[in-house]
Amino acid sequence: MTPPLNSFGAMPLSEVVARADGPYQLHGLERAVSVLEALSESDVPLSLGEICRRMKLHKSTAHRSLMVLERSALIERTHENRFRLGLKLYELGNRAVEQTDLRARVHPFFRRLAADVGETVHLGVLQKASVVYLDKVEPKRRVCMSSKCGTSNPVYCTSMGKAMLAYQPPETIEKIIAKIRFVRYTHKTLCSQETLLKSLERVRHRGYAIDDEEIELGVRCIGAPVFDENHWAIAAVSVSGPSSRITAQSVPEIAERLLRCCREISASLGLRPKKRSPVMSPFLRHYGK
Repeated sequence: MTPPLNSFGAMPLSEVVARADGPYQLHGLERAVSVLEALSESDVPLSLGEICRRMKLHKSTAHRSLMVLERSALIERTHENRFRLGLKLYELGNRAVEQTDLRARVHPFFRRLAADVGETVHLGVLQKASVVYLDKVEPKRRVCMSSKCGTSNPVYCTSMGKAMLAYQPPETIEKIIAKIRFVRYTHKTLCSQETLLKSLERVRHRGYAIDDEEIELGVRCIGAPVFDENHWAIAAVSVSGPSSRITAQSVPEIAERLLRCCREISASLGLRPKKRSPVMSPFLRHYGK
């Protein structure tokens, strides 16, 4: 019987490893992968005993796998001596997004959005405290944005950066913000952790971010996140143009079209609508709001 495929059309990793035979069969790797998948399927951290019962392993065997995964930061231990997935997996996931041809999958949505709003559309991913531009579609206008694919800008003063940062795990947000060296590009640039955190609250409230001439005077951008199947932001899309064309009055309409585009992209990546987004729960628990 063929095992079920995940939302990307791929066989579960533990099944792939288990099917390897001959000199390529690695039982230790198979167990480690199975531990990761067991933790990913649980809504709460698991104890050593719970992992053993779920996987039918001896404690010594499970403990060895857990220690290797913990040293590699693929899992982490809570104060209650329970285990959950580690942020290293999130970092690796971001790198995977960059290395896969995300652009080819997103480009059809891009072209429709650029034609719809008549402005430059960008695709970006988060890398440490910066936004890396992966793709760009320009409208048929004389005045267009001068950005280039492969370049980067700071996360705190770009709409895509704020859109992605707002929907990261709280621990990731804290680590990224702690690394930011705030530079004032214009008189509108956000230059403190406090103002950035308030801006991220607004992003989560309305679903999109705005770069209101924060990195370049005369340029306004609207950015929205692209979510994976777990409702975490893995990329972002922005609409950019002169502030004379993207006015305060036109922002809501452009944002609505941008959000619709991002929902379609997210759905193509495996996102399924939920009654209550799991993105908000960590923030409510962490910040008490």
